[in-house]
Amino acid sequence: MHIEKNQVLQALEKHFPKAVALSLDLSDHPELPYEEYESSEKIAGILKEVGFQVTYPFAGYDTAFCGYLDNGEGPAAALLVEYDALPGIGHGCGHNLHGALSVLAGLGLMELKDLFKGKLYVIGTPAEEENGAKIGMAEQGIFDGMALAAMMHSTSGGLSVPDMDELSLRCYVVDFHGKTAHAVGAPWEGRSALAAGRKFLDLIDARRECFTPDVHVNSIIQDGGQAPNIIPDFCRIRMEFRTDSIKKLEAMDEAIRKCADAAAMALDCKVTLTPGLSDFFDMVRTGPLEDATAYLLEKYGEKVGPIEAPSGSSDVGNVSYRCPAIQPLIAVTEKNMALHTVDFRNACRTDEAHQAMLSGAAVLTELFLKVYNEPDFAQSVQDAWEASLNRKKN
Repeated sequence: MHIEKNQVLQALEKHFPKAVALSLDLSDHPELPYEEYESSEKIAGILKEVGFQVTYPFAGYDTAFCGYLDNGEGPAAALLVEYDALPGIGHGCGHNLHGALSVLAGLGLMELKDLFKGKLYVIGTPAEEENGAKIGMAEQGIFDGMALAAMMHSTSGGLSVPDMDELSLRCYVVDFHGKTAHAVGAPWEGRSALAAGRKFLDLIDARRECFTPDVHVNSIIQDGGQAPNIIPDFCRIRMEFRTDSIKKLEAMDEAIRKCADAAAMALDCKVTLTPGLSDFFDMVRTGPLEDATAYLLEKYGEKVGPIEAPSGSSDVGNVSYRCPAIQPLIAVTEKNMALHTVDFRNACRTDEAHQAMLSGAAVLTELFLKVYNEPDFAQSVQDAWEASLNRKKN
């Protein structure tokens, strides 16, 4: 079924003022991860008003929701909505803008429901800035069997990008336990947990020259003792390490554990490693989805840049291991700005950003219609995703 550009824009423009108001309201009332009670309630209410069946709360998260449209036999696809903020600077990552973008795409698809058959989900995913809820939802199988799961992420610099590549990430809290003693009077009676922690970090550094370029290990010492005249009996290190695949993440895990065990043994201490976060997976990229998204971004007036090498992690990666998924970047300003800043927060409140939201919603709307209405395209997406997933795992 051929869909005209103005059909999509008319459907979206009907709800555009509501989406702008939502974005500004979220910006005015930022809520931290897992505390997005007002934000999630507002969005769930908007979805319910236009006819979605809404489950709220959802998937074991107090601030998650799921809007559902059963529009007959056909593929299932999910729009992902983010709305948590950062401490101190509010929506410095643009979740208010691109969360409202996903909602607008959902409202547009509801408006165009006579033009497709299938199941549409609009899923509120809390706490992306912390232990992202998409991780738990993926583990529960919520995305299994879907033909597509998608959202956009706000960016700057005037170039929108068809997809955002991601690194896998694992976080450990590493605790070393030793024995206290007077640091001058009888240091030989002590076992320095801090020395063990420092040696652990030294061993990691000694391995860095053999890391592949995608491997990153970053650490901080959270507790290194109480006073300089006491041999510390406890040291806590928080460590994150990233790679370009879950398979490689497991190999790095073994190396991290060897370094921790060796440091503990050398200093006569004990060590425990406790997960600090759930694992964030790398992105399983799907060529046909990226090609279609690049075309649609240009169709709706966006300047398109190349997909860059991964430099961070996102819980959308976990979704991509369960079904074809994509997370394009939508440029909300021509100026170059860092994410997680007050400047970027303010940029997401402008008319320029709101026009980008409209264009991005049009791209997602057409992409979903393409999956619903073009079986050959949907199959090519599925085949490419399965091949990419197999390469990641093998």
